[in-house]
Amino acid sequence: MRSKLLARLAFALLLAEILLVLLSWLLSAVPTAEVRSLLTGEGLRWLLGRMSECLSTPVLVWLVLLGMACGCLGRSGLLQLRASLSHPSSRDRVALVCMSVLVVLYVGVMLLLTVTPHAILLSATGALFPSPFSASIVPVVSFGVTLCAILYGIVSGRINSLADIYLAMLQGIRDVAPLLFFYILFTQIYYTLRFVFP
Repeated sequence: MRSKLLARLAFALLLAEILLVLLSWLLSAVPTAEVRSLLTGEGLRWLLGRMSECLSTPVLVWLVLLGMACGCLGRSGLLQLRASLSHPSSRDRVALVCMSVLVVLYVGVMLLLTVTPHAILLSATGALFPSPFSASIVPVVSFGVTLCAILYGIVSGRINSLADIYLAMLQGIRDVAPLLFFYILFTQIYYTLRFVFP
């Protein structure tokens, strides 16, 4: 049921893009309208030449990184920890302590890079927002979650090899693949609207 709904939504977005192309052509014929047609030389050059530039936004990278972090979380067993928290095994307790130490170290390093005077990740004016830190907050959080999940999985015995880590990250990317597809559709419509109606 859910996949049928998503398929219909994807089809509706594709249809909206096609209708937008035709609408831009029709409205560009009206002398008073400030509309650029996608069916002119300029429009086709923009549509085909700028497509990858329009799609390559930080959001795309964030989706991939968050997917890899979620895949590692799922494979490590951290998400199931709450269910067994009343009677955790000794390996789970040791893994939880190791992961807690890593979280404290990771947060401590990030605080040193952001809170101290003249910190590296602050802006030139010393502000936290906007700054290199605010621009990289999603990758920093994703990397921290991935590290903690991998450490927990290794110590608890749920992750036994590099292949397990690799497969966990791939599974996370597979899980966010529908979001990537809709990201492409929404981004294309957004930038097409900005081109057609300047």
